[in-house]
Amino acid sequence: AVKEDGWALQYASDNLRADKDVVLEAVREDGFSLQYASTELRGDKDLVMEAVRRSGSALLYASSNLQSDKDVVLAAMRENGFALRHASCNLQSDKEVVLEAVRRGNGAFAF
Repeated sequence: AVKEDGWALQYASDNLRADKDVVLEAVREDGFSLQYASTELRGDKDLVMEAVRRSGSALLYASSNLQSDKDVVLAAMRENGFALRHASCNLQSDKEVVLEAVRRGNGAFAF
């Protein structure tokens, strides 16, 4: 079901929300379905990268460690500059990250 509709993950059991293969299929369909993944999987860099490449603002649901990971944050910025609001404070001050955000979202500084 998650291949067709990533949001279906919200109705899955805790075991399925913790299954990387299931969650990966969900975020490939809709990056925002990351919000229904287990806490552990929200800290999985490969999975979060997949989510933010689809929906940059899915960075909101990533672990704080990954909100501080420059590779993850840059991937999110490339999809949606407005996702800058979900990056760590350090990366909100990083020149490369901010420039990418400005390129991808004219209102990136509105947060």
